[in-house]
Amino acid sequence: MTAPSLNPRLSGVRSSPVRDLLALTGVEDVISFAGGLPAPELFDVDGLRAAYDRALSGPAARRNLQYAATEGDPRLRSLVADRLTRRGLPTDPDDLLVTTGSQQALTLLTTALLSPGDVVAVEEPSYLAALQSFTLAGAELAGVASDDDGALPEAVEEVFRTRRPAVLYLVPNFANPTGRTLTLERRARIAELAAEHGVWVVEDDPYGELRYTGAPVPPLAVQPAAAQNVLHLGSFSKIGAPGLRLGWARLPRAVRPAVVVAKQAADLQTSTVDQAAAAEYLAATDLDAHVAGVVAAYSERRDAMLTALEAALPVGSTWSRPDGGMFTWVDLPGPVDTAEFLPAALRRGVAFVPGEAFFAGEPDRSTLRLSFTTHAPDRIAEGVSRLGRALRA
Repeated sequence: MTAPSLNPRLSGVRSSPVRDLLALTGVEDVISFAGGLPAPELFDVDGLRAAYDRALSGPAARRNLQYAATEGDPRLRSLVADRLTRRGLPTDPDDLLVTTGSQQALTLLTTALLSPGDVVAVEEPSYLAALQSFTLAGAELAGVASDDDGALPEAVEEVFRTRRPAVLYLVPNFANPTGRTLTLERRARIAELAAEHGVWVVEDDPYGELRYTGAPVPPLAVQPAAAQNVLHLGSFSKIGAPGLRLGWARLPRAVRPAVVVAKQAADLQTSTVDQAAAAEYLAATDLDAHVAGVVAAYSERRDAMLTALEAALPVGSTWSRPDGGMFTWVDLPGPVDTAEFLPAALRRGVAFVPGEAFFAGEPDRSTLRLSFTTHAPDRIAEGVSRLGRALRA
């Protein structure tokens, strides 16, 4: 008897080691720096509970349990547009599509912008789930070289000239996995290059409000050359709670209808009641004050990790010193394969993500990603100490 076949594209898409390692978050004796998990004790549970109570009370309750427009709750889109505008990215509610997390926004853009065989340019290393999405769509990946200031414009230009990509994907603020921030000068130049070569730019910005040091850098989407081809993604997951699964895409007019059709085919609409509750929450809450509290806590945790790395890692190790976000990127000296080293670290009670999974091309196997947001400073210090002991062993 012959079994039905699966889509052959799936065979080229690796399971996410981040998701595989999430099972460790509930294991008491393992300190996991693997998942980019917000600290649950910082969730505004009372505020969100009250917002859901309001969304499910009064005449609007039944409407908030009904089907609704694909584009999203008008009130929520207006509130998000106002927030983006205040942060320096002028936005109209009609520019926005509400999505089931920013990961869905990325999937919808992949559907709308890419055909099998198209090329996607990605910074090396890059966000793992984006690489999965592009590969599943049948796209080819072209790596763009980067340094401590993000993607190199000359490398972007070379890839544009030689590979002619349909899309350039970037996480310009506190990138996942490296924690790097793309400088203003590079943003302006990359926007010019994308306009000149007719390339869509997906600016994924889930971490932009989590800045601990330095001045904010204006989004790529606000650059003069970016108006027609930069698509800006955002999320409530890092400033609210990931369980809400709410994100948004700010879209140029030309691409909006195609992305709306892609969403209709995917899930018709994002949860009406979750959108209504989010709108109630934004209308009633000083979100800036909440984010400031989150930033203060995460800043302390980042500092704790950077201090612990100084003491624990072997001579010759290097790591990024992010101005914000959730991650630091470590490069170990010598012939270390961090994927092969991971089981030894787990036996010592500490988890991380090996760096090889984040590369489109030939990986740097001596690298690893650490997330510093989930644990309190003392727990971070202990986890990094365990990592150092495992390396010495």
